Amino acid sequence: MAMSLANSVSSLHSSLGLVDDSIAILDSGVSDFPRISKVLQTTRHFELLPEPTIREAQKALLDEITPSIAHLLSLASNHVEKLSRREQGLRAKCELQEGRLNSESRKTSTRGQRHTASGEAGSAAKALELRRLVQKKERLKYAVERLELQSTQRERQLRKSMAFY
Repeated sequence: MAMSLANSVSSLHSSLGLVDDSIAILDSGVSDFPRISKVLQTTRHFELLPEPTIREAQKALLDEITPSIAHLLSLASNHVEKLSRREQGLRAKCELQEGRLNSESRKTSTRGQRHTASGEAGSAAKALELRRLVQKKERLKYAVERLELQSTQRERQLRKSMAFY
């Protein structure tokens, strides 16, 4: 009986050694567990939305923006039409002034031919008037060119602003 008891004790010691070795192996494998759980933990960086939700949001945004864009386009076209009418009016005024200037210069030239004997004082006054009218014509021509440039610049700005929408 002593022999079986000794065998039992030695078997128990060897089992205890195996359990200690197993605990050491498990401890070395589990000691890194908090770091591994942190590494393996998923972090949601971006929220993913389903495609129908995105389409609904796009449609809502489009429905909200479309009336504003239509209103801005109508305002812009009205302004362009207004500038076009103003330009046409200025061109007509310029042509009228040119016609008046030409008829005045023809009148003064025919009068000058008829009244050459009336003297130098009358021709000097006519020359001064003619010079004044030529200067006025140049100012009007410059104003028309400036307005044309402003019109084209505003059209470009309008196109640029519409390109952003």
